[in-house]
Parts: sequence; C-alpha cells; structure tokens
Amino acid sequence: MTDVLFIQGGGDGAHDADAKLAASLATHLDAGYKVRYPAMPAEEDPKYAAWASTLSKELASAQAGFVLVAHSLGASLVLRYLALNAVEPTPAGVFLVSAPFIGQRGWSGADFELPLQAAAKLRTTRMFFYHGDADEVVPAAHLGLYEQAFAHATVRLLPARNHQLDDDLSAIAADIRLLH
Repeated sequence: MTDVLFIQGGGDGAHDADAKLAASLATHLDAGYKVRYPAMPAEEDPKYAAWASTLSKELASAQAGFVLVAHSLGASLVLRYLALNAVEPTPAGVFLVSAPFIGQRGWSGADFELPLQAAAKLRTTRMFFYHGDADEVVPAAHLGLYEQAFAHATVRLLPARNHQLDDDLSAIAADIRLLH
C-alpha cells in the first residue's frame, strides 16, 4: 500500500475546504493507496514552526515510496521544509497544487519563503506543479516562477480551473499512478 500524505492550505476553514481535495484524490486512486489528511494547527493564522512540526510528525510515520501532495500554503510549507530538512525516506514524488510563490518576484511572507538553496537541494526530487488558469486566489503567474526555479519539475496549467481545481484532483491521481 502506498502512503499518500495530503497537506492542506491555510486560512479560516481551509481544512474543511481542502477535505474535498483529499477525498477527490482518494476517489481517483485505487485501493493500493492510502490518503492521510492531517489537520494543521491554527489554520486561520499559520506559522511555519507549528506547521513544520506537524509535517515532521507525519513524515516520521511515512513508509518508503510515499507520496507528498500539498495545496496552496501547504505547498509552500512543503517546499520550504524539504529545502531545509533531510527527509528519510524520501518521497517518491511531490505534487504541489495552486502553490503561491513566496519569495523574490512572488508574495512576501518570510515565514514560508522559499529558501535560496531550494532548487539545488531538490534537484533530484520528482516534483509536479498544478495550477488552474482561473485561480482567483493565487495568480497563475506563480506557476511560471516555480517553472523557472525548478526546471526539472513537471508543470501543468489546467484550463478553466479555480484555486481548488474545482475539487477535482484526477490529473494529480493519474500522475501519482505513473510513479508506481
């Protein structure tokens, strides 16, 4: 069984809203996958240290070959965490949905800022970025910033999809199945 860890985005009510994404992912993956969806602390006022602590605990129980999926601010958390920490076992793939680019040329927010060494540190990590071109929260231009920062990553701009990708993660599930 492949472990899939799904990390929510930030903001008031985010865990409930992103539960639809986690459910969509579980629906589009077969019985050989188990989706875990932990609640992040103080989602209405996210702090990197608290979220990183929760992520660290979740990663400690991950099995070899696990997959990491994150939405919105959760994706920024995952990128910063992976760039700053050694993770064992390493994820088979990292799938980032509607990720705000926090750093130079993107949004400000030092707490979740992408470290300068991120591209070098993650150059061997299988990474996938997804963004809807109708995202009303994070401009689709952020996807281009990630494409420049992580030239080795697979980047998918999904037409007519909103910040929640219309609660349909079938494209992500299809890419996850290709890993195994």
